[in-house]
Amino acid sequence: MPTTIALDAFGGDDCPNPEVDAALLAARDGMPVILVGDRDKLAAALARRGLHLSDNRAPDIPLRVHHASELITMDDAPSKVVRNKTDASMLICFDLVKQGQAQAVVSAGNSGAMLACGLLKYGRIKGIDRPAISATIPRMRGQCLLLDVGANVECKTINLVQFAVLGAIFARVAHDVARPRVGLLANGTEEGKGTELTRAAHRALAAHPSADFAYVGYVEGKDIFRDDRCDVVVTDGFTGNVALKVIEATAVSFAGQLRAAIGERTLSKVGALFMRPALALFKQRLNPDSHGGAPLLGVDGVAIISHGGASPTALYNAIRLATHHAARDLTPALRAGVAAHKDLFAASKREAGGA
Repeated sequence: MPTTIALDAFGGDDCPNPEVDAALLAARDGMPVILVGDRDKLAAALARRGLHLSDNRAPDIPLRVHHASELITMDDAPSKVVRNKTDASMLICFDLVKQGQAQAVVSAGNSGAMLACGLLKYGRIKGIDRPAISATIPRMRGQCLLLDVGANVECKTINLVQFAVLGAIFARVAHDVARPRVGLLANGTEEGKGTELTRAAHRALAAHPSADFAYVGYVEGKDIFRDDRCDVVVTDGFTGNVALKVIEATAVSFAGQLRAAIGERTLSKVGALFMRPALALFKQRLNPDSHGGAPLLGVDGVAIISHGGASPTALYNAIRLATHHAARDLTPALRAGVAAHKDLFAASKREAGGA
């Protein structure tokens, strides 16, 4: 049975055009997609692209439209939308998964609302206190997973310990790392560094080794990009979100400065012609669109959060990512991994004393 993705067609800043374009790209590549949102507006958008629906289905490609009369905006309070906008496109996407019509959700909408919808419709994986948003950071070889990048501004020790387990299982399934190396983000690698929170999490992870991952201790920001240091970096949502945005902004700034430097001299322009394939690869690695979106880990199902300004390419890659995770049974692997670490979680809570 092919994996079907429920795509929130009214989540992004410029909806529904990027979502419609992404859905068409995915469906033409053989990935089934359900576009969720206002039926008339979606039918009109598809008609402008030469595609006319029949019984809410596109001819010849695995694409259909599911009507939702409401949409969630970036200004909506996440705690209220799940109660007040029961026919919102984002919420209906999760319903379609629960009904078995789809296997994963993709949205470029309000990330707080995605978390609220995930908790309401999927629920937490048994044993997880709080889900986390994860981001994949490209490196020279492979990638590094950073979490949490925004779901939990304030955390307790148990949250960081659980993020370590979630991140390790994800890296094993999604990144094919047999025994991931997990580090805790701090302002230095010495024992006394960090905050009270990070020191408590460090003690818990160091005192209770796992067969599923290797805890490497404190890591610094630079270690996110080191192939020989770690595969997963754990932090609270405030720090992770700041780190992610600095990384993204630095990549854009660096690429711009490189273009400007090449354009300053004729010889540099000539040299750039010979380096065109390498520069194209460099641009692709830095482009956040190539990574699609951020998985929401800890809810009992696959959900991918894309940026509000996501392009059709970014959303297409988010669909590919969701298809990959669902097809590789990410959620069952996370359930099993969490269950296998219940003793670690219990010990962490006891030793932290609720902190």
